[in-house]
Amino acid sequence: MEAVDRNRSCRGCGPQYEVTEAQIDRILQAPMFKDPSVVVPASIYEERLAACRDCEHLQQGQTCLLCGCFVRVSAYYRNKSCPNVKSRRWGPYTT
Repeated sequence: MEAVDRNRSCRGCGPQYEVTEAQIDRILQAPMFKDPSVVVPASIYEERLAACRDCEHLQQGQTCLLCGCFVRVSAYYRNKSCPNVKSRRWGPYTT
């Protein structure tokens, strides 16, 4: 497998489509991210983010190259899991 350059631009998007940390912060302020039936506890969220930070598929510190999600958003959902089917870093939260 070819090494991934974590700082390169998205293959499908130009710079005009880059999402900022502030924009992701605003997304995470939505009421649904306050609902414990939708999101994981803060400690699980931090564990998921740490696992993603060490992943070769993380691009620009925020986008998963495997599924295209914003990691800071996807990691909050209880029912989400790492999209790497060969080596999942985290799975759905069931407790």
